[in-house]
Amino acid sequence: MTAPDLASAASVLDLASKVVDAAVGRLAATSIDANQVLAYDVAHAASAVATGKGLLDYGGKGETEGKITCAFIADAVAELAGKVFGREAEWGVDAGALDGARDFIATFKAPDFVASITDPGPRHLDGDFELVQDTFRRYAEQELAPRAEHIHRTNGDIPEDIVEGLAEMGAFGLSIPAEYGGYGEGGEGEYIGMVVTTEELSRGSLGAGGSLITRPEILARALMAGGTEEQKHEWLPKLATAEVMNAVAVTEPDYGSDVAGVKVTATPTDGGWLINGVKTWCTFGARADVLLVLARTDPDRSIGHRGLSMFIVPKDRGDSHGFELVQRAEGGAAGGGKMEGRPIDTIGYRGMHSYEIAFEDWFVPAENLIGMDGGMGRGFYYQMAGFENGRLQTAARAIGVMQAAYEKARQYADDRVVFGSPIGEYQLTKAKLGRMAVLIQAARQFSYEVAKLMAKGEGQAEASMVKAYVCKAAEWVTREAMQIHGGMGYAEEYDVSRYFVDARVLSIFEGADETLCLKVIARKLVADAAKA
Repeated sequence: MTAPDLASAASVLDLASKVVDAAVGRLAATSIDANQVLAYDVAHAASAVATGKGLLDYGGKGETEGKITCAFIADAVAELAGKVFGREAEWGVDAGALDGARDFIATFKAPDFVASITDPGPRHLDGDFELVQDTFRRYAEQELAPRAEHIHRTNGDIPEDIVEGLAEMGAFGLSIPAEYGGYGEGGEGEYIGMVVTTEELSRGSLGAGGSLITRPEILARALMAGGTEEQKHEWLPKLATAEVMNAVAVTEPDYGSDVAGVKVTATPTDGGWLINGVKTWCTFGARADVLLVLARTDPDRSIGHRGLSMFIVPKDRGDSHGFELVQRAEGGAAGGGKMEGRPIDTIGYRGMHSYEIAFEDWFVPAENLIGMDGGMGRGFYYQMAGFENGRLQTAARAIGVMQAAYEKARQYADDRVVFGSPIGEYQLTKAKLGRMAVLIQAARQFSYEVAKLMAKGEGQAEASMVKAYVCKAAEWVTREAMQIHGGMGYAEEYDVSRYFVDARVLSIFEGADETLCLKVIARKLVADAAKA
């Protein structure tokens, strides 16, 4: 069997980097908006190259690790070559710019080589993180996985004992500093621990596991970025223990990733603010005790995101099938404020439940404006502090779903006999499973690298890259896992159909794939090129 060749892998990545750089130069000389298809392709290509570079060190740790690294780089560069072919002028490169990668691709994308990769390989986590992984894996296998399918099929609620169990394990306080009642100790360990935990919980259930800890993460990061000390001491301990569970209300019917256009208003009143308007895709909105609401506090819409502020909005828990709440003033007198939540039915990602929420004069105390006077007009920046971490966490969620799908596919391939042999013995099946294993480990190692960067206060662009790349990979992995099951993959009695519909949402929430590529990744690439 062919031995890994990491030196050649690095050289091939260098060729790919030069092609990406040339295309970035073309975008810098023209415009991203006028060349959106190119910008989108370049953003994904740059994300794949970054994933490959993050994998090179991993590849030197053993034979299996080296095979995974070479297979991934061959796959990624072959995909890039397909995008460039016939569009060389658009990319700003000569025909044959990737010819130097031909032999490497032929060797390490060969079906027999890919088919020889029989598992995703070791993670190479430090001992403490292995313990974290084992702890949350056991919980996911014992408490989440057995109930995940029922929650999905019935569109049921997440059982309260799951929330309580995760709280007891400290899952909601992973990124909250110890001084505020959490378990975060700062540094890369905090971020990697979050990634490992999220993956294992998502392996058990995306909706009832990995995603359950995302919203507290977002609010906690927003508070750490802009909250006053009083606000931190008030809310962070409650988030860490799940005394308070939150949802995030940012998206509006006409404004998703384009948050600068937010219309929901917060107007001053005696003792606080009145919230008016409609938010949508507010996931977990009924069960939540508070909503993290981005609202316009400056009526001058011309200033865009600089007129937005962020609020912690208390509410009663509502019925998951729809709710209408009326505020009451002290003493039981009618307060008049109303909040109505309309559920949005979805094909997957069930248990969390998403809502369109209408606010009518909903009162928020003055002390719930994050940052108080210093937070006026800073809501967008506090949101991004939370969402950057949310994007890394979304990549970890995708890895967990991929891992679960891969395991089910491998098991089924070993058990299912067709034409006298288990389908797992056929080259096509082996090659599919091998590519799954490669994509999973590449995604996992890249997420670890991004976690290390974010621990240093860096990695904002890389967080978008890992989210964009890994979530698209999850769609392919879960699709092929479903395909390996054949007709039974389309039947609801097997978990892979749930993995498939769950994976589909990953490229949409926490920043839609197209928006991340055009408005974040491509722009950052062009800006960095201008500085060089």
